[in-house]
Amino acid sequence: MARTSPPPDSREPHRPSRLAHSPLEDAQAFVLGTALCALGVQLLTAAGLVTGQTAGLGILLSYVTDWSFGVWFFVLNLPFYVLGWVRMGPRFVWRTLVAVTLLSVMSWILPQVIAFERIEPLAASALAGAVTGMGLIVIFRHGASLGGIGILALWVQERFGVQAGWVQLGFDGLLFAAAFAVLDPRLVTASLIGAVIVNLIIAVNHRRDRYVGR
Repeated sequence: MARTSPPPDSREPHRPSRLAHSPLEDAQAFVLGTALCALGVQLLTAAGLVTGQTAGLGILLSYVTDWSFGVWFFVLNLPFYVLGWVRMGPRFVWRTLVAVTLLSVMSWILPQVIAFERIEPLAASALAGAVTGMGLIVIFRHGASLGGIGILALWVQERFGVQAGWVQLGFDGLLFAAAFAVLDPRLVTASLIGAVIVNLIIAVNHRRDRYVGR
């Protein structure tokens, strides 16, 4: 007997039909996602912590220069847009540019309206990892990213056959080694917790086989 497809009503709730996001839905997602990530950055910097990837480099540079994280993050991402255009296409790059710009602006606005009088480094690291992970999921699900090393890692994988995950891990290793040279080792160690939480949240919650909206 030939197999037939189940009626639409019988589909599993976590497997909806492919449905494009509207411009309004994209706009609220970019604002929400970047606000959560900016809050994560503020938690980290309030406790003198760092994180991985391009954001971590921007935070570390903000500690040793007169430029803020927002300025560094925007500038550091500029070279990666060319790679992103080739690797991911113009739509992805434009959306990523919007997300990066919004995060740079949000990271300047939040400290003007929120201040942390006291926060333990371990708590700051864990909370920053949680809110940043959720913010990134929101951004990813609307066809964008926060650019940076992730784009470079994909290009290296395609060009030289080195897995993107190893490229990102190598960059983070160098970044945290540099952080140990300029920050209190206890703070750098605490920062690792947040970096792990970010990646765990994304790995568990951002799955293409479950979320198909674009």
